[in-house]
Amino acid sequence: MTEKFDMVAKTFQGLEGVLADELRNLGADDVVQGTRMVAFTGDKAMLYKANFCCRTALRILKPFFKFRSPNADDLYEQVKGYDWDTILNVNTTFAIDVTTFGDEFVHSRFVTYRVKDAIADFFMEREGKRPSIRVTNPDILLDVHINGDQVTLSLDSSGEPLYKRGWRVAQTKAPINEVLAAGIIRLSGWDGDTDLIDPMCGSGTFLVEAALIAANINPGIFRKEYAFQHWKDYDADLFADIYNDDSQEREFTHKIYGYDVAHQAIAISQANVKSAGVTKLVELQQRDIADWVEAPAGGTLITNPPYGERLIVGDMETLYNTLGNKFKNVFKGFNVWVIGYEQQNFDWIGLRPSVRYPLPNGGLECELRQYVIFEGSYSEMRARGEDVRNDEFRSRERDPQRHKFSEMRADGREQQATDGERRPPRRFDDRDGERRPPRRFDDRDGERRPPRRFDDRDGERRPPRRFDDRDGERRPPRRFDDRDGERRPPRRFDDRDGEHRPPRRFDDRDGEHRPPRRFDDRDGERRPPRRDEERTNDTPRVPRRPRYDGGPRLGADKEVPIIHGRRKSWKRRDLDDNQPNNPYPNPNPKPEDDKD
Repeated sequence: MTEKFDMVAKTFQGLEGVLADELRNLGADDVVQGTRMVAFTGDKAMLYKANFCCRTALRILKPFFKFRSPNADDLYEQVKGYDWDTILNVNTTFAIDVTTFGDEFVHSRFVTYRVKDAIADFFMEREGKRPSIRVTNPDILLDVHINGDQVTLSLDSSGEPLYKRGWRVAQTKAPINEVLAAGIIRLSGWDGDTDLIDPMCGSGTFLVEAALIAANINPGIFRKEYAFQHWKDYDADLFADIYNDDSQEREFTHKIYGYDVAHQAIAISQANVKSAGVTKLVELQQRDIADWVEAPAGGTLITNPPYGERLIVGDMETLYNTLGNKFKNVFKGFNVWVIGYEQQNFDWIGLRPSVRYPLPNGGLECELRQYVIFEGSYSEMRARGEDVRNDEFRSRERDPQRHKFSEMRADGREQQATDGERRPPRRFDDRDGERRPPRRFDDRDGERRPPRRFDDRDGERRPPRRFDDRDGERRPPRRFDDRDGERRPPRRFDDRDGEHRPPRRFDDRDGEHRPPRRFDDRDGERRPPRRDEERTNDTPRVPRRPRYDGGPRLGADKEVPIIHGRRKSWKRRDLDDNQPNNPYPNPNPKPEDDKD
């Protein structure tokens, strides 16, 4: 009996349910959905099949070492203590991919260096030589996932992401991811039983992925290499049997149509369709969406129109209005699926969606919507007893495992079963597994009541209380000067203890009026203003010399000459006052008797 082990398949947010279904169909055990991942168990053959057959998986990881680590030093010691001889040798190249969530391990690059140093030191201490790091095409790709203090080391069995199928030889601007395109087709419920149309095919991603689904061709048939082929326990014969098994392929009796307004887009789509080997299943033609006047009878339409972010084409409102008009008037009887970005774009389509799926695309929070196009009005169709939802949407009641994600995160929580089983999504009005009509805001204990008004208490109507209403009685509104229920005249700013006083002036002290003090007033007596030449010894003051304004000095006893109130710059600093050519004589010469 072959050994079974734990594995993890990564995917885009919103495609966890589709991927879980794929893994179950391949024979995986203990399938449990998470956020952007699905955990499962299986043997080595299951590992190979998951890489080769899954259309909505990005990577397949094989965890091999789990532990708790509070800090970077402890992380280094525990990684170094692992027996790396079972995975690597000194001649093996490896790379490290780190994902961290938590407060202690914030920088993924720092974690990468610590893990790399631990592995290198392990081999240096034992063999004196270490394996090399190679960023591109390494022999072993290690995945480090840290959530809080929980650390998981895994082997990446895929190498290059699985969305790189190998059939794409050219692309237009902002092409949709292959895994996301396959997931959208799976969510639409299309399985090759009708025609499929993409009126804005771009590089033909929807067309090729739909052709592979319709003919049940494994997406890994175009891949040249997987990372698990470099592992020590790689079984080449087992993988060859999986690779060459085409017993599940089938014949496709309908047609896949691709259209685009650009010549270059059609040429790129033709090259990709030819590279994938599905030319007989796909028909391409240049056509603008505005030129559509008729369409095949019934089918599925899936498209990814421009959002106005990465790809901008003219007037976005006109584009989406045209889409809405063509959906309603040309594609009658179709199930239309549109992935878009902004709510405004969907509003311009002008149709009410039947189903919504939140699906991030290229870092944008996009949404996939279904429009069921029918003859007549919505009310007329409901009156005839017809259901406007598609078969996949109606199949929830028959197969709850198939569509766990129909209204994903509508209530802001992950829609997933804790016991590993798929459950249908609960609606806001769903309790204990039964459907109930939605409760209105005025609904209590299952009975309808008229909405309560703001003045309603204990079920009785009361007149609204006014701001001056206390204990149920009406009172006149209190004025700002009202105290203890009595009216008082408004207090003035000069009012103290209820008595009126004349306003105090700025020179008023202790209630008495005083004449205003002048700046030369001290201790309450008037003094005449002091003059500069007045001194206590009655000696006239010598007039001040001109103030020094920051200019250069000629000497300790010389002042800077002032001409018209402004300092003149000196060309020569050593000019003497007695020189005949001095243009700036000293305006304050010293007395003659001071020259000695």
